[in-house]
Amino acid sequence: MSAIFEVPSATSSSSVPLVEQSDEQLLLRYRDGHERRAFEELVRRYEKELYSYLRRYLGDATLAEDVFQAAFFQVHLKCNQFEADKKFRPWLYTIATNQAIDAQRRNKRHRMASLDRQNAGDGEQEVGALVDLLVNASAAPSSNMEMVERRDWIRQAVADLPETLRSAVALIYYQGMKYREAAEVLGIPVGTVKSRLHTAVLRLNEAWQRGSLSGER
Repeated sequence: MSAIFEVPSATSSSSVPLVEQSDEQLLLRYRDGHERRAFEELVRRYEKELYSYLRRYLGDATLAEDVFQAAFFQVHLKCNQFEADKKFRPWLYTIATNQAIDAQRRNKRHRMASLDRQNAGDGEQEVGALVDLLVNASAAPSSNMEMVERRDWIRQAVADLPETLRSAVALIYYQGMKYREAAEVLGIPVGTVKSRLHTAVLRLNEAWQRGSLSGER
């Protein structure tokens, strides 16, 4: 995946290799010196991570790639708005999340976002963490098949959460962000992030218990 737009290039004035520089340094080098290679290094760093987040958030690989490109195009357009004392990663995720929301609104036929992964083998650790949190008081699964079914249930249940709760789960559990970082991305107080995450876990746990009582699993 590569950027779909051309950016100006300039000769680097620093002897420090780009791969050893922070995200913030790279963006400032691009903003102030129009160094194309600095911008390309940022795209490379976040290509897998951000695309993976968007793939989970949107539930559509093609749409996720389009939004990835749109997000970095916005980085290109808004780099002058970046504050030097801020962190690049939350700023990027804010842009990407807003672009994802806009894409969903434009795509009338797009179903509700799913956090399911394209490869069933991916994300076992992340989904497993949710399983442990939700059902740590229940009996251990009797087989690998039962664990797979449990993980599938978690994925679908998370996808069915309201957008405000689903985004908190996606950023904290799947992306491993700290509460402060997630708060910056979502533009809400840290306390609200914690409250949404707590509510999401309660809802998932209640749904799990209802399913256990009704014998649906």
